[in-house]
Amino acid sequence: MAWMIIFMIVPLLLIAVFAFTTTVPCDRDGNRLDEEEAAEIIAEEQAYWEENEIPLDERESAVVEKTIFTVQNILEVNKYMPTMLNSIWMALVATLICLLIGYPLAFMISRMHFVSQKMMLMLVMLPMWMNFLLRTYAWMTLLERNGLINRFFGLFGIGPFEMINTQGAVILGMIYNYLPYMILPLYSVMTKIDNTTIEAAQDLGAGRFNVLGRIIVPLSAPGITSGITAVFIPSVSTFIISRMLGGGTNMLIGDLIDLQFLGNAYNPNLGSAISLVLMVFILLCMSITNAFDNEDKEGGMLL
Repeated sequence: MAWMIIFMIVPLLLIAVFAFTTTVPCDRDGNRLDEEEAAEIIAEEQAYWEENEIPLDERESAVVEKTIFTVQNILEVNKYMPTMLNSIWMALVATLICLLIGYPLAFMISRMHFVSQKMMLMLVMLPMWMNFLLRTYAWMTLLERNGLINRFFGLFGIGPFEMINTQGAVILGMIYNYLPYMILPLYSVMTKIDNTTIEAAQDLGAGRFNVLGRIIVPLSAPGITSGITAVFIPSVSTFIISRMLGGGTNMLIGDLIDLQFLGNAYNPNLGSAISLVLMVFILLCMSITNAFDNEDKEGGMLL
């Protein structure tokens, strides 16, 4: 409970507070000033201080900032809806490709000998032992115009292709970095599927597609939902991959949040509002996947 309060609930409350508040210029009586009035007062004060050589420690401005409650930050998120939808689309594509690659790979690993399983799992997790930034820098070297891939195609008189700074490069970076998060939960579930269950279905006349659709997929459904969640959430909120492989031209919602906190357009209140909306969307997605997972469990128990 203490861990949840300190590292989960408190940060979420801080994000919510920043999302629904903003700072506005006011006079000392608490009357709100518009931006032009505040700028004029500050300019006059600066001129007066410099003319009379007022020391810095004695300068006291008539304009103060006051924190007020507002929903304007939430409403402004609507302006960035195309960026959010693009982030969701690219994350869905990356998640689907990870599922198409990871599902058969996890099944093949789960059917191997115990020693071979450990070896294959080590190969799957090996890239994760390297720093995240270094892995992404490696793909920059491979995909750039004079990179290794274009040089290889050049040996056959093909190319060069524009692979870096594209949506495809960003999706490729997501797949490479997050594919292990799809394989590992699928593998952990598929190892529990007994070979005798598959053999019994085959003995009863079930073909390969029937075994896959009616035996393997339903029994591995918890791994599918866990893998989808583990890949989709970091993909939709990433900003390093899109910045390095997208070249800043393929901005995702994570890049937008990063700019509000660390960029020139410093606005932590708007950044918190965007983060809050994204968090609500992710929670809705998780609730939907959990609902499907519960239905699969209930169906399995009923069967």
